[in-house]
Amino acid sequence: MSFTEEMKTNTKSLEQLEGVIAKAIKKVKGRKENDLCKYIPMSSGGYMHHFTLRKMKYKSPKDLGSLIEKFILNPDRPLVVPPKPRAARGSRKKRDNMNFTKLQLERLLNMARLSGDKEMVSILSPKKSLAQCKRELIQAVRHGIVDHELWNGYVEAVNAQQAMIAAGAELMMSDI
Repeated sequence: MSFTEEMKTNTKSLEQLEGVIAKAIKKVKGRKENDLCKYIPMSSGGYMHHFTLRKMKYKSPKDLGSLIEKFILNPDRPLVVPPKPRAARGSRKKRDNMNFTKLQLERLLNMARLSGDKEMVSILSPKKSLAQCKRELIQAVRHGIVDHELWNGYVEAVNAQQAMIAAGAELMMSDI
């Protein structure tokens, strides 16, 4: 088949498809092609995406025409396909986490210190960068102050940095 014959065939099938689409739009009382998507189910679940409809219109018009006839034109009352279930977004996220103001966190931290609960103190204490821990530790040594919490914070920061370096190296090795 020559290129011109193929173009004539595609044009003819596209014109037929346009007629089928027009009938289907009337039947579902829609205004545009995209309104047909809700009536055509997909194997992956949910209804056809409007990009898929547009792509099929030009790539495989016969298949699209048969789908429209099967799910819209042939049934007496075409059924709207329920949408594919989607993951929760934005406002629908879990709200189990409690948000405290800075003042409330400081009060909780102070209560934990007064009660002597070291675990709660470490959880509620803001995480400091390694550079900040070094600065504060050097300052404490200069003033002759021994602060175990400061030392523990420094150890945590060093361990966190080493873990990040190890994870980065592991990731680079897996890419090779």
